[in-house]
Amino acid sequence: MDKFRMIFQFLQSNQESFMNGICGIMALLSAQIYVAFDFKCPCLPGYNLAYGMGILLMPPLVLFLFGFVMNNNVSMLAEEWKRPIGKRQKDPAVLRYMLCSMAQRAIIAPVIWISVTLLHGECFICAFSTSVPMHKLGNSSYKHLTEKEIRKILAQIPCDDIYSGQELIAREVATRYLRCISQATGWVFVLLVTLLAFLARAIRPCFTQSAFLKSKYWSHYIDIERRLFEETCTKHAKSFAKVCIQQFFENMNKDPFMGHTHMHIPEKAPSESEEEKEQLLGIADQGTMNKLLQNWHQCKPPLCLNQELMQNGTSWTGEIAQPCPSRKEYAAYYSKV
Repeated sequence: MDKFRMIFQFLQSNQESFMNGICGIMALLSAQIYVAFDFKCPCLPGYNLAYGMGILLMPPLVLFLFGFVMNNNVSMLAEEWKRPIGKRQKDPAVLRYMLCSMAQRAIIAPVIWISVTLLHGECFICAFSTSVPMHKLGNSSYKHLTEKEIRKILAQIPCDDIYSGQELIAREVATRYLRCISQATGWVFVLLVTLLAFLARAIRPCFTQSAFLKSKYWSHYIDIERRLFEETCTKHAKSFAKVCIQQFFENMNKDPFMGHTHMHIPEKAPSESEEEKEQLLGIADQGTMNKLLQNWHQCKPPLCLNQELMQNGTSWTGEIAQPCPSRKEYAAYYSKV
């Protein structure tokens, strides 16, 4: 149990490793879902293709969207895309990198599903059973049958218990033919996906290394900033709630109408009182806090550390940097969190 606890704590502390672990779990889950899925082909003309292709394509779409749902960066990306510019410009390259990073992780489970389905061959046999070349695999007895009758017989190939065209074409021959095509398609699909993954992971940084590093750095910054903002909000809310509750009980203790229900409230240590006062940063009511949170969303502070550094440089968006705010403005910015 200690080893599992250490692994879980590491995944929680490392956002990228955590998302990679989620993707691995989803990939294994997709394979297990396919194994547990009871595939039953309708064996009817016009329905086989829709059912087979639906099983092949619809679950990957669900898994792809579920991969985005499980990614915590979706809300962060949407917020960064829709937020007002304010004092901080938005870089489209960073947003594209974040979207591509999420898509690469979310597509793993759908790729596993499609690969397993094609290599297994049942969906392919159901979908394309009516496309078996009768002039190559069947005998000459099919010529006296109409096309509608032939399609009805071929649609029964996936269903061994109701197939009635053994004299027309051997079911084993038809299923082997379709399964070979399905497996060949599956291996080609795996090869193409592997090549695309290699190009995306290895070759792309070689051509746009500076832009790639910049996008990667600032995407990590946005993620870390969001997490630190949430942690700071938690600490600030805890201090605010503690002061409000303490003031309530102090006022109740001083209320003359309470009779003999006076309660003794122990005084806080001076260091603890000063620490809570610093965490509140002068915020004394709900309206002030809501205004600060709104300002954080509408006017995030520029990414600079001192005025001397920004006078001779540019901002991370590549535009000419604006003068850095004063210390009072910094205090206002930090009070937003």
